[in-house]
Amino acid sequence: MVKIQILLTVVMAGAVSLVLGTAEAAVMMGPSMQKLTWHYYKVYNTCENAENFVRHQIETFYKNDKSIAPKLLRLLYSDCFVSGCDASVLLEGPNSERMAPQNRGLGGFVVIDKIKTVLEQRCPGVVSCADILNLATRDAVHLAGAPSYPVFTGRRDGFTSDKQTVDLPSPSISWDTAMAYFKSRGLSVLDMATLLGSHSMGRTHCSYIVDRLYNFNKTGKPSPYMNKSFVSEMAKQCPPRTRKGQTDPLVYLNPDTGSNHSFTSSFYSRILSNKSVLEVDQQLLYNKATKRISEEFSQSFEDFRKSFALSMFKMGAINVLTKNEGEIRRDCRRRN
Repeated sequence: MVKIQILLTVVMAGAVSLVLGTAEAAVMMGPSMQKLTWHYYKVYNTCENAENFVRHQIETFYKNDKSIAPKLLRLLYSDCFVSGCDASVLLEGPNSERMAPQNRGLGGFVVIDKIKTVLEQRCPGVVSCADILNLATRDAVHLAGAPSYPVFTGRRDGFTSDKQTVDLPSPSISWDTAMAYFKSRGLSVLDMATLLGSHSMGRTHCSYIVDRLYNFNKTGKPSPYMNKSFVSEMAKQCPPRTRKGQTDPLVYLNPDTGSNHSFTSSFYSRILSNKSVLEVDQQLLYNKATKRISEEFSQSFEDFRKSFALSMFKMGAINVLTKNEGEIRRDCRRRN
């Protein structure tokens, strides 16, 4: 456990510097983050209260619907991991990322649209949809129990959204493929293990897990890596898919929190007990490094929170557009 504890100490130090909003933190995160600015809209006096407006709207939405936290988390992930954090996933159209099969069930669009409407009334043509999505997600998951990590701003919105470029991996992806995928986005093993922890809340479709319940690796049997009582529990909620047009129920990614949609480290305790809903999560147990990380996070919620703050900060910097790149959309669903 010594190596992972040392690594987490570095992570915590980084998280502290980020909270302070230091310039050194941006340099530490590389070129993409250096293009962004701490409190961009206040520094350049373009929309001084932009972040306050976003926070107020999120607090209002959250009071009525706690599920906006996992919905916005997934929306941000789906945006950043395809072409970068440029709000391309928000664009409508028959060939858009938004309509890609991998993005089936995405939510949170209404929340972003409402915030954009409010900001356009107060600061027309100033605040990007990409920044709104990053800020709104930060504020929503904070209300759910995550740390309020810093979001550097100044992103601009992308021009294109093509579902042919969507390569988000399946929840049944192998560990090696998952790791290569995260590394291609400039993220580490620790980032991957940490960001998968966002599955501590939210829901997924049964179609993503029926193979684990009935035909794991085409064996015609359940996954041997799932707790047997948990297999029975999930089978009651997800019957075999035997006919076209069959309903596809939703199940909680973390049955411990369920409809509370709470940000919690019980996700990692479930991994250690072979009770993960998704195969990609359970595979954290079968690699030495990610197993140690899971053990550490299951024992220390604070370590998980601090690592999550830094990993979310890093994810928000993937291939950002700034200055003369992209545009500031007037409507997040359409190009200007």
